[in-house]
Amino acid sequence: MFSKSDSLKLFTVVTVASVIVFFLLSYDTLQKIPIQTNGKNITSEVIRGKHIWESNNCMGCHTIFGEGAYYAPDLTKVYTRRSENFIKIFLNDPNAMYPGKRKMVSYKFSDKEIEDLISFFKWCGEVDLNGFPAEPYLKKYTASFKSSNVKQPEMFEKLCLTCHTYQNRGVTVDPAPVLDNIGKLRSRDYLVKWLKDPKTIKSNSLMPKFPLADSTISEIVDFLVFDN
Repeated sequence: MFSKSDSLKLFTVVTVASVIVFFLLSYDTLQKIPIQTNGKNITSEVIRGKHIWESNNCMGCHTIFGEGAYYAPDLTKVYTRRSENFIKIFLNDPNAMYPGKRKMVSYKFSDKEIEDLISFFKWCGEVDLNGFPAEPYLKKYTASFKSSNVKQPEMFEKLCLTCHTYQNRGVTVDPAPVLDNIGKLRSRDYLVKWLKDPKTIKSNSLMPKFPLADSTISEIVDFLVFDN
């Protein structure tokens, strides 16, 4: 049995040691914050993007860094999960990407405001959150995929598979068709023309016109034609 004095000594030693450990861990955390948050990358564009995010109460629907609502997707890693083109098109006209599906308000952001928001999302995606949030399920299914003939373009994963499915990967958004065997059903010229501007082929197409470079379109079409 401990005497009262021994108990007091033990209590004092443990308390002092705990306080010391607490301050050491706090100091270590403070030292790592600038590195993990990429403080040097917080530009004026990132700051303006954060102000836009806050002034429009985006956290009323979305979550970022674990804070916010769960009505709409978590946007902490949206820059990594989607492409910059995807984000631009979506912010310009939310209903163009998912007609009749999404309920996001069109805020009529200017091109500059969209660029600032993208800069903010890019910075958020670069912050080291020790593995949070988990890798998106779409990336999990596509990361290990290797085409037998042509390398899968990065844009195919980040853009095409957000509405279409291919070999049981991706997301089904009506009326977007399954892309399996699309390279056999359509000619290369048809696919190129479709990706440049769907409405030149089908005037009432629900697929938006993506601002894709010719080289990107060629990569996607080559993949669809030669891998099917």
